[in-house]
Amino acid sequence: MPGSGTLVNVGAVLLGTTVGLLFGRLIPERVRATAMAAIGLSVLGLGLQMALDPRIDPAKLHYGGLLPYHPNPLIVIGGLVLGGIAGELLQLERGLERIGQRLHGLARLMRPAGLSEADQGHKLVEGFVTASLLFCVGAMAVIGSIQDGAGQPQVLYVKALLDGIASVVLATTLGAGVGLSALPLGLYQGSITLVASSIAPYLTLPVLATLTSSGGLLIAAIGLDLLAIKRLPLGNLLPGVFVASVLAYFLG
Repeated sequence: MPGSGTLVNVGAVLLGTTVGLLFGRLIPERVRATAMAAIGLSVLGLGLQMALDPRIDPAKLHYGGLLPYHPNPLIVIGGLVLGGIAGELLQLERGLERIGQRLHGLARLMRPAGLSEADQGHKLVEGFVTASLLFCVGAMAVIGSIQDGAGQPQVLYVKALLDGIASVVLATTLGAGVGLSALPLGLYQGSITLVASSIAPYLTLPVLATLTSSGGLLIAAIGLDLLAIKRLPLGNLLPGVFVASVLAYFLG
């Protein structure tokens, strides 16, 4: 069912926040680190699987070809390169970072005068802003929501697990505001899924397979970042997924 991935994601954030508020301080740091390492490996593996073997259900798509369909690697590479160049010229990664900095600045300004940084009202806003940025800004949210619109929520299921664990950690230090981020998360991913569902006739097998393959490479890059191996400018590379998909529509 389209949208199920976002529903699970929202539920994971709420559950993780609840666990963090009740038991977060009882979880040793080494346990959290091991859990995040396991998630990082899983995300890396998922991304590589998507990139190398995109499995698409043809019954949900407007495509008359025969399976299996493998996306043209030249289209995937060309789309990522062209989109990455465009993203770099537009400085999308820096723009996302500036948005985050401004939102955090607004959260600090909202702290009433005379109260400490640990004031509960400020922590509520800080937790909301921090969690909203973490859960909504990124390739996994966009790619997963598009695939969710095509009836394939697996990426968002993995993201839900990742966000749920992150919610436990964030709620331990930032409080209940982390749970409030479930609202913008649901609206953001749900809107993308709704748009993807509305353009389903254009999500042919070549388009969705190419989107899955190129998006899988970016998700693998997220895994590298989680494992502290290499951080790539995913904000700049994200347009490449859409460039590759457009090329696949006309050339695939």
